[in-house]
Amino acid sequence: MGDEELFEGDAEIRWQERAAAGQPLEPRVGPVPKGPPKSKPYTHPAAGWGAAKAVTEFLIDEREVVDGTLEMLKMNQEDKGGFDCPGCAWPDTKDLALDLCENGIKHTTWEMTGKRVTREFFAKHTVTSLFDWNDHDLEAEGRLTEPMVYDPETDHYVPISWADAFKLFGDSVRALDSPDQAAYYTSGRLGNEASFLYQLMARELGTNNQPDCANMCTEAGSRAMLAALGTGKGTVDLGDWEAADAVFVVGINAASNAPRMLTPLAQLYREGKKIVHINPQIEAGATRTIIPHDILAMATFHATPTSNLNIQPRSAGDMALMRGIAKATLDMAGNDEHAIDRQFLERHTEGFEEYRRVVEATSWDEIVHQSGVAKEDILKAAAIYREADRSIITWGLGVNQHEHAVDTIREIVNVLLLRGNLGREGAGAAPNRGHSNVQGNRTCGITNAPTPEFLDKLAEVCGIDPPREEGLDVVGTIEAMDRGDIKVFVGMAGNFALASPDTRFTYASLRKVDLTVYVSTKLNRSHLVHGMRALILPCLGRTEKDVQRGTPQRISVEDGDSMVHLSQGNQHPASPQLLSEPAIIAGLARAALPDSKTPWEWYVEDYDRIRDTMADALYGFEDFNRRVRLPMGFRIKQPARELVFLTPSGRAEFSHAPLPDVVPRDGRLVLGAMRSHDQWNTTIYTDNDRYRGIHNLRTLVFMNGDDMRERGLEEFQPTLITAYAKDGTQRTLKGFLAVKHDIPRGVAAGYMPELNQLISISDYSTQSDQPLMKQLNVTIEQDT
Repeated sequence: MGDEELFEGDAEIRWQERAAAGQPLEPRVGPVPKGPPKSKPYTHPAAGWGAAKAVTEFLIDEREVVDGTLEMLKMNQEDKGGFDCPGCAWPDTKDLALDLCENGIKHTTWEMTGKRVTREFFAKHTVTSLFDWNDHDLEAEGRLTEPMVYDPETDHYVPISWADAFKLFGDSVRALDSPDQAAYYTSGRLGNEASFLYQLMARELGTNNQPDCANMCTEAGSRAMLAALGTGKGTVDLGDWEAADAVFVVGINAASNAPRMLTPLAQLYREGKKIVHINPQIEAGATRTIIPHDILAMATFHATPTSNLNIQPRSAGDMALMRGIAKATLDMAGNDEHAIDRQFLERHTEGFEEYRRVVEATSWDEIVHQSGVAKEDILKAAAIYREADRSIITWGLGVNQHEHAVDTIREIVNVLLLRGNLGREGAGAAPNRGHSNVQGNRTCGITNAPTPEFLDKLAEVCGIDPPREEGLDVVGTIEAMDRGDIKVFVGMAGNFALASPDTRFTYASLRKVDLTVYVSTKLNRSHLVHGMRALILPCLGRTEKDVQRGTPQRISVEDGDSMVHLSQGNQHPASPQLLSEPAIIAGLARAALPDSKTPWEWYVEDYDRIRDTMADALYGFEDFNRRVRLPMGFRIKQPARELVFLTPSGRAEFSHAPLPDVVPRDGRLVLGAMRSHDQWNTTIYTDNDRYRGIHNLRTLVFMNGDDMRERGLEEFQPTLITAYAKDGTQRTLKGFLAVKHDIPRGVAAGYMPELNQLISISDYSTQSDQPLMKQLNVTIEQDT
């Protein structure tokens, strides 16, 4: 079809007919539906009895009623010898005996399953036949039990010893013409100790090719914060949430992506504080909630509102909305001397006067047009901001995954600076981290663009000569695979093939690699989209005991508030052949670096030894082993929180970017890919999305009712979605069902990873290099 690719879709309503007709199909992600698709608005409170019911059903389905229930008492209770939830990075609290949520329990139970993927399973199924399985069923087979290697002659994975697996990797790496012909990916699940060893191995091997999941989800926020404040991390902690007068939640579906956020939101509302949610969709977490550990509320079905104001901007309209809040705030300052904090601006900021001129030159007509929000609603938000002495602004992927996300987040910081909402209790910038240790990975050196200071210290402490050239990120790695420039690819946790953009391009690129190595707990799509040679290396899960030389070990993680704490599993390993992630990395490193002076085996014998080296090499980890054993661990110092700004000017920097044009043209819509409620990253539990009222359906497109009528679309009618890429190519998905939804005109949404195949490898932000998961330029029409 020339520059246009047509993907036969996964529409549930026609799945069985297509299968019966023998038509070629892309593998499904979710399970085959149990009935016809349904859509009914969810009117119940978030969490509460709905979550309790869902958790109970899930525990029963996974046959983990007893063990799963007992694990709830240990989740996020690290100071009592428990384990850190492998889900989101919301900070833990010492005040709750049950500091957990529905998604965390599902995530943990999914890992604890009694099902096993053994050598007999692989002997029974060829890789080609497994590729046709849906992704839900692949993971539902259970835990991997021993290392496997791909046999191209039989198209099966077959057992391999750990020693031979390490040797295969080592031989492959040493045979490369350049160390930059290898890439080392990690997801946010990896603990701090393993992250440090992993980046050390890659750099001792001679490359900074260290793509990570942050390249796809949080890169924009890190770059924006670094430029504005001199830190890539947030400036608030849980105590600030308790002390805030107002919280602005931007681009976050709290009930699904950070469910434990509902606890402070409900408490703020009860105390008369203000909460503003800014999101194209009004999610369940932006309405009301019953916190499950609030026994009285559960017993009386008493729900607490979680919002005073809900604003629905167009997709990518957040920057214009924030500019409107800034404009209203500056307008107030003409008659209200306390509307802005002049003393703070004079002492601690750079570029305020130029920013004021930029705001004054931005008309209300442009702000309303680009944001898609009426002026009166923007003024309501601005009034809440003005009346609050202390405000927090938190944002998530709904902000990060746009073309101009860096400018947008810098505009958020601009708004905070106007009223001095930094460096004091109850105020600050709070990027929401989606995965358990994605922030800790970066702190420990997982990045393709390390600073000279970090490399200098690493060289001094570890005695290596690390490379200085910037390495490849996720998009760059996929493109390099396609060119044949990457010969070895290691995926440390995660599901790289399914999580990445441009599904077909990514799949084809991975298959050009000489050797792919995946360290995993469960079977997933990435094991079936492999290189000419492939290894599956099974590792311990977060809930399992990690014993080295007869001594139980603990790992550490860093939450989204920069708190570092220990985590200790207590379950028996799913198989005696499982190794910990530090042990696997050490085995790979020794095989690839036989003459290395790094004491890899010595490190793995006692993780305290790794932490001692980290204490010398990493800023903020001084006296690591003592401080991490304190109750709740310790917080890495954030200079910006103390009004120390590591920027060129030594001050917080205002940005002065003009508003981008984000309004779709020529009948096009802006399409965003997101997670359903019954999903965690690429793991799909069911085909339901309770909080959006969806049942038995994943291949859908949410649309505004007027947009549907304009296109002659009825509820559940199949569509053709055509995406127009930056490189001029087109991609069309066929058969996704239209669903009417409360969403602004010109905006559409659906689920990842199904929609990832619409995202061209060229569709990435020039500001952050992140794939444009939330800003696809599409047309939607009837599938005739």
